[in-house]
Amino acid sequence: MRKLYFLLPGTSGKFACGGLWAELKTLKLAQQICSAEVVTYRQRETDKIFLNDLLKAQNLNDVIFVISWGFDVAKLAHKLKQQNVVYHAHSSGYKFNLPASIPIITVSRNTLGYWGQKSPNTLLYYLPNEISPEFKNLHLNRDIDVLVQARKSSEYLLTELIPALKQKCNVQVIDYYVEDLPGLFNRAKVYLYDSAEYWAQQAVSEGFGLQPMEALACGCQVFSSINGGLSDYLDPGFNCYKIAGYSQEYDVARILKVIQASSGLSLSEQVLNEYRYENILQRLQVILDELNEFFEHKQHYQSNIKNLTQIRLKKLIIKSTYNKVKKKYFQG
Repeated sequence: MRKLYFLLPGTSGKFACGGLWAELKTLKLAQQICSAEVVTYRQRETDKIFLNDLLKAQNLNDVIFVISWGFDVAKLAHKLKQQNVVYHAHSSGYKFNLPASIPIITVSRNTLGYWGQKSPNTLLYYLPNEISPEFKNLHLNRDIDVLVQARKSSEYLLTELIPALKQKCNVQVIDYYVEDLPGLFNRAKVYLYDSAEYWAQQAVSEGFGLQPMEALACGCQVFSSINGGLSDYLDPGFNCYKIAGYSQEYDVARILKVIQASSGLSLSEQVLNEYRYENILQRLQVILDELNEFFEHKQHYQSNIKNLTQIRLKKLIIKSTYNKVKKKYFQG
């Protein structure tokens, strides 16, 4: 099995974010199956291989480069066009296309559907992000009525809904790094998450949306937006509530009702198991086996399925329209 090189711009400083942690988590999973390590390409780091140095090697047929940093993907794909490359796709909506020679592994079914339409001749796989085992319901006394993390929250949430809720219940807003997030979720009755506005400003989708799932796993009642990857597992009315529902007054009334209720909604263990370590490791094994077979095939065969380019799409539409007119007026 080929060695995996996970390409990251850097692993510290300005590159530290949720996307980095998710990619490093996937790296650790891959290391249970095959040889895998980080390669940086913007920031040189003393304990990491740097991409430009690695590319000086004579033969890299026995490795696979995993690219993931959305804004760098197009440039990296071009730079590595002679290599074996896989795109690990989190968010969707970046303005680039990829050749059929680059398989895509998506972290959500939402992103899977996006690439299924955009790149129909490409090998596609679904590998969700892992939810760590410490995120579970400890059945503790919940002393926080409403919990919110400020980052990615909408203007409505921060400036309208939260001030209104603070007049009626105990609200805690987190705008700093939390060491024990599972513990905090186990103290909260309700967790609010509203990221649609944030991602609209970034012009890309919510790739996965792990925190509402982590909150649900810890027994919180979740009010959330249902954008992007959140739609994979959130089911309003059945395991969560849709936030920003028509009016501020309606939101406040619903949230207070949930706080006072003796029971609530929950995410089933069957759903959670899809995102736990054991299932993801099994899926990754299957995906890596298939990728190795594909890259063996690619050494001997060229891609020969026509791409769905804008020009070809226009030709197909014209052809379809012509056939309809012909059938209606000349064969009717």
